[in-house]
Amino acid sequence: MLTSFQNFRPLYGDMHNHCGISYGHGSLDDALSNAEEQLDFVSITGHAHWPDMPEADERIQYIIDFHEMGFARLRDVWEKMMETLRERNREGEFVIFPGFEVHSCASGDRNMLYKDLDGEILHPDSIEDLHDQLQQLRDAGKDSIAQPHHVGYRKGTRGIDWDSFDSRFAPFVEMLSMHGCSESSENTRPFLHSMGPSDWESTIACGLERGHVFGFSGGTDHHSGHPGSYGHGRTLLWAKDGTRDAIWDALYARRLVALTGDRMELQFSVNGAPLGSVIPASKTREISVDVRAGGAIDSLDIIRNGKLWKRVSPTDIEPVGEDGEIIRTKLHLELGWGAKHKTADWEVEFGIEEGTIHSIESRFRGLEVVSPSERDAEEGESFYTSKVLGQKDCSVSFQTRSSGNPTNSTPTTQGMCIEVEMPRHATVFAVVNGVRAEHTLEDLIAGARSGFLDHTDAPSWRFHRAPLPHEWKWSVSFVDDEPMDDGFYYARVRQLNDQWAWASPVFIRK
Repeated sequence: MLTSFQNFRPLYGDMHNHCGISYGHGSLDDALSNAEEQLDFVSITGHAHWPDMPEADERIQYIIDFHEMGFARLRDVWEKMMETLRERNREGEFVIFPGFEVHSCASGDRNMLYKDLDGEILHPDSIEDLHDQLQQLRDAGKDSIAQPHHVGYRKGTRGIDWDSFDSRFAPFVEMLSMHGCSESSENTRPFLHSMGPSDWESTIACGLERGHVFGFSGGTDHHSGHPGSYGHGRTLLWAKDGTRDAIWDALYARRLVALTGDRMELQFSVNGAPLGSVIPASKTREISVDVRAGGAIDSLDIIRNGKLWKRVSPTDIEPVGEDGEIIRTKLHLELGWGAKHKTADWEVEFGIEEGTIHSIESRFRGLEVVSPSERDAEEGESFYTSKVLGQKDCSVSFQTRSSGNPTNSTPTTQGMCIEVEMPRHATVFAVVNGVRAEHTLEDLIAGARSGFLDHTDAPSWRFHRAPLPHEWKWSVSFVDDEPMDDGFYYARVRQLNDQWAWASPVFIRK
């Protein structure tokens, strides 16, 4: 652990997601239950307002209609929603921030978070009006955040106008969601939604180049009541503790890491200052990274003033002390596959015969829905179908529901990861719908193993390869002695399984 992180703990959250309180699917209770399965903090952000909505047109009338109906629904349920949030909030354990979303063609969308379990929907007529209203609330003792999201869309089509950015109300910007990744012109997870492709002038790289100061967040923008849906975006936050005040302080201090899915405890510092800091210029700068990833790491990049400065690969990491019998590793069981659009219900016990489980990490997904027009919800349909049932000393039991992958590049599988310390020759097992599968850890270190509930197009499972410690725990440090009066650094990590993490920048100011 880096020295600057000794007083912080990692917390995971999603501050941008949707359910049936506006336009979307699933009840608020389902959304909060899904959030509790794998998050420490959350905001359910109903769609609320669109001051510059396009003029009525036959081609897009259905889009206008479901937005207006969603806005009206949120107004109708707001008071009841707030009551539910207060009932479900558990201070220090599962912290809920009320919020809503405001669209804007001109300046880009913002999703609002109120610090306290209090607040009303705002209906600004412009970004300037929004900032004025937020300042008035702040002056009255009510603090809030307006997070820009899916910023990469072209300016004028709900991508960000960087001229409208104000760090007083936006300490961080959403790096990625189901819409895609906004980092730069070429990056993982391109924008594929009907809203169009991304554009350089709206990217995070462009905003940083223009001198703006902000951290990176990840959010799902999920529309089927599943905050933190695996693979769609979530945020790691380094806070002093799990209280509301500590989380809010960390948000404004930009101690954030944008994640696609896997939990990665990514620590990044420059001259001992943690990610998100603004520090004075100096003759030399020591850049340090410590990461405990969710699987084997493929690369670790240091970005300096928008350019790749250093890249660390597995060939740069030396294995140390891994010849013994006891190994610490991550075990990932994945469930799904089968015929397209066919669902499968799973009852699973996953564990080890000998050793210690240090942590469990649910990797549950919601339905692959971005717009409510893509799917009809059935009356009374439950969207809370994945849950941990219990944990013993050496196993975890859970239930989930998967569906066959809709395309050969769109996963809808479910998963569970456990961090263990165990002998190489001990057994890893899963009892899957009554069928027992087992392999030694030595087998899984060699490679992944799979199984099937039946023959041909049947639901299946996969024990992923178990990485050795040097593959998923990296610590590196560099010294930069090139002059820099103003600029920034940030760290980016990619795993072999294509899960990513972006540490918020450290900014250098003369």
